[in-house]
Amino acid sequence: MAKSQRAWKLALLCLLALLAWLWASDSTPVLNLSTLQQQRAELLDWHAQSPWAVRASFFALYLVCAALSLPGVAVLTLAAGALLGFGWGLVLVSFASSLGATLSFLLARYALRDLVHARMGPRVVAMQARLTREGAIYLLSLRLIPLVPFGLINLAMGLTSMRTRTFYVVSQVGMLASTALFVQAGTQLAAIQSSADVLTPRVGAALAALGVVFALLPWASSRVLQGWRKRRVLAPWRSQRPRRFDRNLVVIGAGAGGLVSAYIAAAAQAKVTLVEARTLGGDCLNLGCVPSKALIQSAQVAHQVRNAAQFGVLSTPPQIDFIAVMRRVNEVIARIAPHDSVQRYTDLGVQVLQGHATLVNPWTVEVRGADGALQRITTRSVVIAAGAQPIVPDLPGLQDVGFATSDTLWEQLAQCSTLPRRIVVLGGGPVGCELAQAFARLGAAVTLVESAPQVLEREDDAVCALVQQALTADGVVVKTAHRALRCAWEGADPAREKTVLLEHAGQQHTLAFDLLVCAVGRKARLSGYGLEALGLAVDHTVQTNDYLQTVFPNIYAAGDVAGPYQFTHTAAHQAWYATVNALFGDIRRTRVDYRAIPSATFVEPQVARVGLNEKQALRQGVAYEISRYDLADLDRALCNGGAGAAPPTGFVQVLTVPGKDRILGVTIVAPQGAELLAEWVLAMGKGLGVSAILGAVHSYPTLSEANKYAAGVWRRQHTPAVLLRWARRFHSWRRG
Repeated sequence: MAKSQRAWKLALLCLLALLAWLWASDSTPVLNLSTLQQQRAELLDWHAQSPWAVRASFFALYLVCAALSLPGVAVLTLAAGALLGFGWGLVLVSFASSLGATLSFLLARYALRDLVHARMGPRVVAMQARLTREGAIYLLSLRLIPLVPFGLINLAMGLTSMRTRTFYVVSQVGMLASTALFVQAGTQLAAIQSSADVLTPRVGAALAALGVVFALLPWASSRVLQGWRKRRVLAPWRSQRPRRFDRNLVVIGAGAGGLVSAYIAAAAQAKVTLVEARTLGGDCLNLGCVPSKALIQSAQVAHQVRNAAQFGVLSTPPQIDFIAVMRRVNEVIARIAPHDSVQRYTDLGVQVLQGHATLVNPWTVEVRGADGALQRITTRSVVIAAGAQPIVPDLPGLQDVGFATSDTLWEQLAQCSTLPRRIVVLGGGPVGCELAQAFARLGAAVTLVESAPQVLEREDDAVCALVQQALTADGVVVKTAHRALRCAWEGADPAREKTVLLEHAGQQHTLAFDLLVCAVGRKARLSGYGLEALGLAVDHTVQTNDYLQTVFPNIYAAGDVAGPYQFTHTAAHQAWYATVNALFGDIRRTRVDYRAIPSATFVEPQVARVGLNEKQALRQGVAYEISRYDLADLDRALCNGGAGAAPPTGFVQVLTVPGKDRILGVTIVAPQGAELLAEWVLAMGKGLGVSAILGAVHSYPTLSEANKYAAGVWRRQHTPAVLLRWARRFHSWRRG
């Protein structure tokens, strides 16, 4: 690899030397079109005397400009038609542009890899993902759009896995149409001698053709490729396509994504069927967000009572009635359930079917009811919103000792008269941290086991440290860099107990527990829906494009099955795009917008984030500046603290583009941090900068002032020193 890189660097130097020689030569055409027009007679005379020398020089110049992505290539394409005519101009430009693009592709791959990756890392990742899904057709679609900078395509593609031969062939074919139109326009522009010549029909036609290229070719090529992909994918199933459809849309799964999808379709007056095998509302209502937050609130109250003396309120230590705690959790679910009920959606015009859905073909869904009865529904489009399920680690003995996941925890807890005394939580992600802190605040002895060096490993190190400190303060024993090896029963009755064997730094020790909670992650629920039989990849998530289409143009996915996020609000966000595209995509499609997706971990203090954090920015090679404000200085945070308590912990940290106020990301660690984040989510979604936050009026005293003060930190970092010196002189002069 080192030898090949040196060879390509030498080739790059040779190309630069050739470019310098060509520019220095008196007889070489230059990139300025007006200069070419002024010297046209001389150039044509040179061409008449030495046609092959002109063609070779032009080819070499164009090749170098295309390889180095220099500006003015479009002018050279017009010049080809003006100097060489349509035939030779098209041949030379077509091959020179494709070969130059391939040289640029190879330079990026072998000689400039680090530089290109530093500048275009996220774009390369996105291109590789599209190539994985669509293959060479993706490059062809880019080549058919003249407005896309070809130089950027060449460089970014060099860092993907595309083969060089494939890149060259697709580039040769894809750029041919726009090249021909530009060369033809050049032949007509060469005839312009005065302003009157612009009004001739031939020149007008050439200019109109260029307008068509820029205005219609991207749209037309997109439609043609879209139609070609559709026909190719659906060809094996075409004989099964019904002539008429029962429904406009069938939605599989009635969690957050499925409910939003059905709601939107019904509001758009489409005939929609919603299929759910379990309870409407999905995991969030019944097994995840709602019950966990209800439990966290009870734990928060217990924590406040336990620390009431810090606020001058005398009370006895809290007595936990765990049966009442779980009764309240179930009451909260019951109060919210009508929002997601069968009756509500039936009243909206949605056909709700209780049963398990299977895709028979791209247009037919088979629903098996609880009684075993089968019903087949034909539909123009399908939205898969089947959600996710917990990952169960492959631990020897786990099934023998018993365990809980987010799917089974609440049922197990409902059967307990008291909270289990010793609880082990496997997994230090958001779910594991939330449950560990809540159980500890309710009085259990909790041990949190995480194989990574820190909890919440996706967050910045400062965030991880604060969360671990908060967990420890609430009594959670945090064991990071610990790996669970196996589970077993140990001892003899009546002292027989469940244990898990842990390994850390080469040492092993046993930990006893009464309840083991597995919170090591979730995976998309993909099996059993007929996706494999249709040929859809089901390894991790369903592969979708920017419009949330699967490889089948009428089948869409939203929520956990589509990824890349596993948030309830993201599932609802994706469902809007999937549904609108499913219903109206033949007329107009809309790309899903991930610019401002918030996340929140509901420990205390809460961890909330939107956009990039430092870890992500460094990994992606994104340049950034940091503006951070600590809550220890915030008036409202000081008001909320107890007597003798430590200063408030937490902060608002903003990442911005260096020298600008454009927001790259925000991380908040604070009480009610998820609520504070909404202001930044709005700003990023609407393209507002840090200055907009600073200019907004915030009530006093509130926690939201932390956002304003963080924006103020950015302002102080970017106050021009020269302006301050002149202001000081101005005020000194005013004083006399």
